[in-house]
Amino acid sequence: MNVTVNGLPVSVDVAGAGEPILFVHGFPLNRRMWQAQTTSLSDHFHVIAPDLRGFGAGQEVSPVVTMEEYADDLAALLDALDVREPVNLCGLSMGGYVAFAFFRRHRQRLRRLMLCDTKAVADTPEKKLDRERTADDVLKHGTAKIVQEIPGSLLCNETILTRPEIIRAVREIMAEISSAGVAAALRGMAVRRDSSDLLKHIDVPTLVLCGADDAVSPPAEMRSMAEMIPKAVFVQVPSAGHLSPVENPADVNDAIRDFLMRH
Repeated sequence: MNVTVNGLPVSVDVAGAGEPILFVHGFPLNRRMWQAQTTSLSDHFHVIAPDLRGFGAGQEVSPVVTMEEYADDLAALLDALDVREPVNLCGLSMGGYVAFAFFRRHRQRLRRLMLCDTKAVADTPEKKLDRERTADDVLKHGTAKIVQEIPGSLLCNETILTRPEIIRAVREIMAEISSAGVAAALRGMAVRRDSSDLLKHIDVPTLVLCGADDAVSPPAEMRSMAEMIPKAVFVQVPSAGHLSPVENPADVNDAIRDFLMRH
């Protein structure tokens, strides 16, 4: 379905009834990365999976979109959908950065957090510079290069060697994202706040979920992050890299369902 959020048209998949789960996609993807979750979990939950600002069709986007702007868009989306009760927010990678911003700005709207394949630390100066360079390149030459190259750094070797259909699906999703949306997100991630000091203040039950072969947000780093969150549960997902909900949806869905039923 399509709704208007802060003056922009937003595509959002909505299904099921029950406690709401708000899925926030990673970079450079869109809501379709959560298809296996929305299909499976809609039997017991009200699942909501939107495209973030700049990641949907027909959207104008500013040169930089901050994690706070994405978070405020999500709050406005919940208003547009008339979701008044606190939500279970599940964010992957950049979606995790947005989740931290949502906690800071809209804590009263959160029931639980689920942080997938993400990190709390801010970018290093070198990483910030790399994001700026990539943003400039995308605006000049389009997204074809990152569509071709990025999946290899996000997916685990097992996926790359044995599941070409996942590589194709990820590339198809990435190819849908506009150059302006990609560049704005890159610049927004480059200036995001460090959330390390926030972890000890997260006072909602939290699932920290990580692919066993995630080279971007390694399990050891995510386990340490979970240990700093008072009410956190850590789950390592086998046969998955940085895109665990796409690579091993069955285990991810089981982990989410178990967490929501128990906490």
